Amino acid sequence: MQQPLDARVVEGRPDHVDLETDVLILGAGACGLVAALKAAAAGAETIVLERDPVPAGSTAMSSGFIPAPGTRFQEAIGVTDDTPARFLDDIQEKAKRRSQPVIADLATRTIAPALEWLADEAGLEWIVLDDFLYPGHTRHRMHAVPEKTGEALMGRLQQAVEAAGIPVVTDAFCDTLYRDAPGHIDAVALLRPDGSREIIRAKAVVLACNGYGGNPDLVARHIPEMADGLYYGHEGNTGSALLWGEEMQAQTAHLTAYQGHGSLAHPHGILISWALMMEGGIQVNLAGQRFSNEHGGYSEQAVNVLAQPDGVAWNVYDQRLHDFAMSFPDYQQAFQAGAVRVAQDVSSLAATLQVPEAALSETLAEVERLSKAETKEDATDRFGRSFAGHKGFSTPFHAVKVTGALFHTQGGLLVDDTARVLQADGEPFTNLLAGGGAACGVSGPEVSGYLSGNGLLTAVSLGFVAGTTAARLAGAS
Repeated sequence: MQQPLDARVVEGRPDHVDLETDVLILGAGACGLVAALKAAAAGAETIVLERDPVPAGSTAMSSGFIPAPGTRFQEAIGVTDDTPARFLDDIQEKAKRRSQPVIADLATRTIAPALEWLADEAGLEWIVLDDFLYPGHTRHRMHAVPEKTGEALMGRLQQAVEAAGIPVVTDAFCDTLYRDAPGHIDAVALLRPDGSREIIRAKAVVLACNGYGGNPDLVARHIPEMADGLYYGHEGNTGSALLWGEEMQAQTAHLTAYQGHGSLAHPHGILISWALMMEGGIQVNLAGQRFSNEHGGYSEQAVNVLAQPDGVAWNVYDQRLHDFAMSFPDYQQAFQAGAVRVAQDVSSLAATLQVPEAALSETLAEVERLSKAETKEDATDRFGRSFAGHKGFSTPFHAVKVTGALFHTQGGLLVDDTARVLQADGEPFTNLLAGGGAACGVSGPEVSGYLSGNGLLTAVSLGFVAGTTAARLAGAS
């Protein structure tokens, strides 16, 4: 159904209530479903409300990879020296030491227990990706379900919620919070597809309704450099949590932060794994030239790609990297859709990409020279990327036309170490919690601060914490 962008706060209690519950969770993505599983396991009567006909959201659109330190799943592949402190340092290093310290510490301490709890109590199976290191991570710590997709992660979480008997009410668009005291939410009103309204009273309310990437006005206000860029997030991310928080004068932070991606197949709209770049691929613009350090991070690369002519670039790599990428379902989809071009030599590659052959030939020759350099200094290009250990390119070449896109926002409501939303005076709301994209993330204030997996990191960890806290507030634990 077409839904308005309203997010209202009504002072006082509603004149009637249709249903009461212990814990009410707004949003059925990874954050909401993890919170629901944790709250219900603690004995709280829990209901999840989802605005869409089928739960999916940003989680289903993501890669589904979750970074976590010190898990038994890491130990199983020989990673025995990863710790929350090491992970926290990686996050802060990427964010230039500007990540919110309380939230970053909370996320890095709780994500490993969350994943192990989901395995033991909810039946989720985790593998650790160890083929390559994502930008900024110093250990192999990226966890995924065996299918290695966000859609599969959502499917397994939904199965767990269904098995736990937790009701997920779909087509339930929440537009109103009832606040009966400065720091207390009494009830929530929702709109149904037929235009009818229902009001649910809850002892604790969890905002798991993601960020504001789907609200053009908020994007233009907070991240104007992406106002005209492609949005590759869920259209339901219209910023309800932020708007409610602002109306109630809740604390917010880092609203200028977001996750971009510089490798979205164009015009196919399929994510091309950044592993191609980390394992040796390059990006060239329509002039046949490289324009940045591809190892800097895929989030900030969105801005770099969009700054090129026509806002596009070409990922260029060889057969070895193509074979490697075929292990990723998204890449398989892109290949089947015809997004991957193949060329037998530089001349045909230039013709395929419609770029100047001389410039492309010089670009590839430079990569070859850097790859054969004997010292690290000589192997480092003008952008700061080192080609030491690069295997060079062998024919046939492969290429994908890509653009930059906004995936999801990283700023939001400030929460304490129990995931309760903070009021203007620094005191937490008594029963309002937030996680995932609704809460401030751990990426600092800029696009360059996004460390791979930060989105699902806070979705799962803060969902885990919020579910625990919500159950306690409801008197169930």
